[in-house]
Formats: sequence, structure tokens, C-alpha cells
Amino acid sequence: MDAMKKENEELDKLFKKFENQWDIQEMNSGHQMDFLNKLNKKQPKRNNYSVWAIAASIVLLLGISIFYNSTEKPKEFKFASKETKQTDSIFSILIENELVKLKEKSSPENEQIINDALKQMNVFDADYQKILKEVQKNGENKQIIYAMISNLQTRISFLQTVLQRIEENENLKITTYEKTL
Repeated sequence: MDAMKKENEELDKLFKKFENQWDIQEMNSGHQMDFLNKLNKKQPKRNNYSVWAIAASIVLLLGISIFYNSTEKPKEFKFASKETKQTDSIFSILIENELVKLKEKSSPENEQIINDALKQMNVFDADYQKILKEVQKNGENKQIIYAMISNLQTRISFLQTVLQRIEENENLKITTYEKTL
């Protein structure tokens, strides 16, 4: 009980300390009526343009997403046999590595050779796509598989030959430069 008495005394002291600082102004007598009148006043109609703009945006986005989702996506080619798929994957990785090496050799002196090589690679790729269409149409057989592998090997061999020629040209320039010194 002593603790409560002490707290009450401290509160009394606190109230006395701030006694003259309290806001004790009373509200006018019609305050409640003014508040109720403001509350009951009809709110002016808001412009619903923002609501309509948001709704139109949502409808537009839905329409666009449906349009893009409905457009036919190119189907990923599926090989009939696991071995053919693995062969294609391995050769594709090798070809990609050779292309990276070729692009790393890019320089003003090699620009024409590299551009010509890339054009030839596009021709090889177009031939390969024809072979894949044939596989889809008639299924896998020895001749088509041989044509696929031959195309892939030709591409790798071609890229290696181009890289070799570029290196030979670079070595020739270095030895010519050394002889002139």
C-alpha cells in the first residue's frame, strides 16, 4: 500500500507542477451540432477518372498478356533417341566454344575473315535446320543421323581451319615485323 501512496503523491506533485499549463478551453455550445451537420452534408461527387484509368490499364495489360501468351511459341525440337540428343548437345557445345575463340580473335585485320566465316556458319546452320525438319517429318534414320553428324563435324572443322588461318596470318605479321627490325 505504501508504494501506491507514494505513486499518488508523485502524481499529485506532477499535476501541481504543470497546473497552469493545461489547455482548459471549453468548446462552444454548438460544437456538437456543427460536427453533426458537417458529417451529414452530402459529399460532392469525386471524379472517378482515376478509378476508370486504373481499370482501363488493368484491362489493357490483361489483353496484352493474353495476346502474347496465345501467340505460338516455337516448339523446342525433341530428338527421338537419347543418343542423338547427346550427340547434338556435345557438338553444339564444341561449336559454341570455337565461335567464342573466333570472336576473341576479332581485330581490324581479321574482321573480313571473321565476317565471312560467320556468314558461312549461317549457311551451315540453315542446312542443319533443314535436317532437323526432315527428322521431324520422317523420324530418325541412319542417313539423317549421318547428315546431322556430318554437318556438325563440318562446322567444327571449318571453324578450326579459320582459326588456324588467322593464327598463321598473325604469326606471319610478327615474323615480318621481326625481320624488319
